[in-house]
Amino acid sequence: MGLFGQSKQKNPQEMVKEWNAKLRKEGYALDRQIRSIKREEDKIKKSLKEAAKKNDKQVCSILAKEVVRSRRAVNRIYASKATLSSVQLQMAQQMATLKVSGSLQKSTEVMAAMQKLVKLPEISNTMREMSREMTKAGILEEMIEETMESLEDSEEIEEEAQGEVDKVLWELTDGKLGEAPAVPISTPNEPAASTAVQDDEDEEEELEDMKSRLEALRS
Repeated sequence: MGLFGQSKQKNPQEMVKEWNAKLRKEGYALDRQIRSIKREEDKIKKSLKEAAKKNDKQVCSILAKEVVRSRRAVNRIYASKATLSSVQLQMAQQMATLKVSGSLQKSTEVMAAMQKLVKLPEISNTMREMSREMTKAGILEEMIEETMESLEDSEEIEEEAQGEVDKVLWELTDGKLGEAPAVPISTPNEPAASTAVQDDEDEEEELEDMKSRLEALRS
């Protein structure tokens, strides 16, 4: 505590170190969130398979939507982890600049990254606080939050996810429900051999995608 109860102003180097520590902590929290979502997804998949044995298509469809939501949530969090890493890299550059110029520099890259991170519910509070601190330190300009962003995910599920739901049903019921992924249709001028090669490549991509999902669930 300083004179008259005022707190001592932190120097820029200390602030950058604190921000990096917070970013690492939030990254670990996101890892835990991913593991939690995947555990719940495993339970949903088990319930879906049991409903499929009873030929309860309505329940299967509802559970398949939950699997789609789960996978989208995990993908969103992975993207956010990549953005966190980007901010950490920018902080390293700020430290290098600090040694030369003696002050932190405004960064459009950090600005764009923080605008994305404040929209992620899991870490939004910490990112808002950090954004305010970075604004005071001169790295960011005032940020305008888009409050409607959080509504997009649920709307997309209803409007665009039926194809994903069908694929999940096909995958988890061994083809008894849902629809198989669409096979590309060749144009009249396209050679038959080329079409066969494309089909093989598509099948390999599907198999690799399924393998990667299985490996992720086992981890």
